[in-house]
Order: sequence, then structure tokens, then C-alpha cells
Amino acid sequence: MSERGIIIRFDGVSFEYGVRKPILHEVSFSLRQGAKLTLMGQNGSGKTTIFKLINGIFKPDSGVIHMNHGLTIAIARQVIPREEMEWTVRDFFEKSFSRASLAKVSEGRGKIYDIDPKIDAVLEIVNLNAGHDKRIKEFSGGQHARLLLAQALIQEPDMLLLDEPTNNLDKEGIAHLRQFLIDYKKTCVVISHDADFLNAFTEGVLYLDAHTRVIEQYTGNYYDVVSQISARIEKENRKNAQLERLIQAKKDQANVFAHKSGQLRRVARKMLEKAEELEGEKIDVRKEDKAIRPFIIPATIDYVGEVLHISSFLVFRDKAPVTRKADISLRKNQHLLFTGPNGIGKSTLLKSIARKKTKGITVAPGVRIGYYSQNFSMLNFDETSYATLASAMDEFDEQRLRSVAAGFLLSYDILYTKIGSLSEGQKGLVSFARLVLQKPGLLLLDEPTNHINFRHIPVIASALNKYTGAMILISHVPGFVREIRIDDILDLEK
Repeated sequence: MSERGIIIRFDGVSFEYGVRKPILHEVSFSLRQGAKLTLMGQNGSGKTTIFKLINGIFKPDSGVIHMNHGLTIAIARQVIPREEMEWTVRDFFEKSFSRASLAKVSEGRGKIYDIDPKIDAVLEIVNLNAGHDKRIKEFSGGQHARLLLAQALIQEPDMLLLDEPTNNLDKEGIAHLRQFLIDYKKTCVVISHDADFLNAFTEGVLYLDAHTRVIEQYTGNYYDVVSQISARIEKENRKNAQLERLIQAKKDQANVFAHKSGQLRRVARKMLEKAEELEGEKIDVRKEDKAIRPFIIPATIDYVGEVLHISSFLVFRDKAPVTRKADISLRKNQHLLFTGPNGIGKSTLLKSIARKKTKGITVAPGVRIGYYSQNFSMLNFDETSYATLASAMDEFDEQRLRSVAAGFLLSYDILYTKIGSLSEGQKGLVSFARLVLQKPGLLLLDEPTNHINFRHIPVIASALNKYTGAMILISHVPGFVREIRIDDILDLEK
């Protein structure tokens, strides 16, 4: 990596969203040609903001971003915005090109010349078969992930920025993406909380410290970085402990001499000055990302009978819906897992259960449903986090709301920010806090680890494992599923 030229350099860059939301403080780091790096940091720390600064969408408040002349950059975003859901596949790819690139390849009618072969070629790379007139909203979450990657690749950039590319991907999709990145020859920076995925191809880590607002640059994969950080913290703590002993010794001596007269009082003052000097030498030890507090999702359900019965449901085969007969009964304290490849209809089935109005699916009267959607469709993006949590409670309790919010690291600023302005990871934490306050009898979870910091995932798994209501889970993360009690599995492919 050291022999490759630098293509981007941040030089003392600072950026903030208003006075109360600082993101970066005098950040300096560089990216070399052909590098494959991971950008890590806790939810809401500003990782996606760095991508937008690299791509020129945002401008720094101070400092300079140096970039090679003619360097082209494309971002594979985390999610497809709601306003793009009505677009066709062809629209989706045509509008991914910048005006400059459009001018180079346009026939003069605002359309990319010969775009269809380009779309076919890039869809083959991401292993997705899709008609060009199909609307984006008709695809599954996993297929959205493939479309987002393809949208970046069709631009043939010099630098590829991937923001949580494994979200919603099934096992086959993750394996396909992993091999693609191993073989990829150009520069690539990835935001992801999937350590095993990252370790297959990454050669370095850019770590955004949410407390100091600076970037720490490391060589090696995620596990190497964790080891380096742990060793550094241990060394810094040892040095601080040694300094603390010296400081206390100086203060104790100063106290003895302070009650004396003349020369000894001057000695005492010098000892106190030395103690203050040693205080200044103490190292501000790097603060590790916090994990959310352990939590319980209360289940308010009083009866013993069926909570849910499925007698039939739809799956999608060769793009067409097919009805399947079933006899699935779910009772209190039973956990059911939906499995199957992307596009088979898992999320559609879960959503139909949440609506309680689908033929072949019966939810017992009076059962409160807690629904965690992979695209956070159950949240109102125009209201604040505080309003969202307050509306989930039967009886409003200010102290309870703030206590639960604090457990999910939802600070004052986050509580009074509109949902639509939060990071995807913060939306996920709000969603879990909402479930705790809602106390559902039937819990429906669609890819609940998407966007979530890896430190929080074991805590979430423990809470779901202990949940005493009826639960249906969709997840393509094997390690997460293994930590949760699963009583039955519905494989939609079989």
C-alpha cells in the first residue's frame, strides 16, 4: 500500500451540522490508490458524512480536502429514498449519472445512450435478474442492496464508497459481494458493522472516534485494530496510574511542609506546582464506543391460546406470486424464524401479518403487535424521537421514557431531532426503545441488526432470546440467530 500514490488527503478538516452537532474536528488522513479500507465508528458518529465530504456533497467548514484531478467517485448508499421507490430500474440507473457524465454520453434528449446493455452488464455483476421497467418498490430489501451497489458500479468510478452493503443480503448475496471486493482492483472504502465480512478483503481501518471527532488510521483488519486499540488503552492506563501515584505523593509531601514556616512553605508550593504539571501529562485515554444497556421487551398478553395462525401465504417464484398452504400456529413464548433467499417474500409476509388484514393469516383479537421494519416504515419521519416514543406508551410516563431512551444512548439532541434526520443506526435504536415502551404481545422483526453497531448486537440478541411473547424473526446474520431461542422455522423456499 505504501508504494501507491495518495489520491485523497484530508488536511485539518472540520465539519458540523450547526453549533450543537460537531462531526469532525481538524481531521487529517489520506487514501491511496487501490486501497481497500473500512470506515468504522459508533452509530451517528458521522461515517456517512465523511463519504459525503469525499464525494463533494458536503463542503468542510475549515481545512482542505485535496483530491487528484479527474478522480471519479461513486457512493453505494445504505438505503433507497422513498421518493425513488416509484422509479423504474431504467430511471434508477439513468439518474445515477452526474450531469457531467451525462453530457459525455447523452444523445441530447436527456437519456443515457444505449443504457440497457450497461444495466444488464452491471446487474449480472451483482447477481440480480431484473426487468428494466420494473419499479423499485417491487423489489425486496435484499434486492435493493444489490441495486444500490449496481448503481454505483455502472458509473465506473475510480473510487467506490460502500455504505452498509451487506444489509438485507442473504447468504448467497454476501458471499457474492465478498468475492467481488476481493477481486476489485480499484480504491474502495466500506462502512460496515460485519467484522467477518470486512476481514475478507480489508487492509486498513479508518476509525472515527465519536468523542474526539478525529480519524484514527490503522493497518490491518478489524480484529487487528481491536488488538491495537486495546494494547494502546492498557499502556495509557498504566502511564496514568503511575502519574497518579506521583501526583498523590507530591500532594502528600506538600501537605506536610505547608504547615511549616519559611523555606519549607516554598518547597510545598513547588511540590504543588509539580503535581499540577504532572496532571497535565496525563493522557486522555481513548473512550471506547458505548454499548446499549441490557433491556427487556415486556410482553403484555394474558391468554394461553393461539396468538397467530397461518393457513396460507404468498411467495414469489419467477416474479409471480404463488399461494402456499400452511398450518402454522404461534403461541405465547414461541419464537418462529422465516428463512429463504432475497425476493422470495419474507418481508412481504411479515408486513401482511402486521396489517392483520391478509387472507390466510389470523391474529387473535386484542393482541398488540410490535413491528420492526427493515426500512423503518413503522416510524413517522416527520416527528421527533421523543414524540415517537411518547406515542408508544399506554400511559405517558416522562421518567420512564427518558430512562429507556438513555439505555439506548438516545441523548437530548437525538430525542428532539426528527426521525428523518437521524442516521439509520439511530433509527434502529429508537425502534427498539419504542418496542420496550409499547409492550407488544406479538413481536415482528425484519432484519433488526441492519445498521446497528456491532457492540449493541449481543445485547439485542439477549433481549430477544428472553422475550416471552410470540415472535417472528427475519435475519440473514447466522451468528445473531444462533444467540436467540428459535422454536420453529418456516422456510419459504421449500
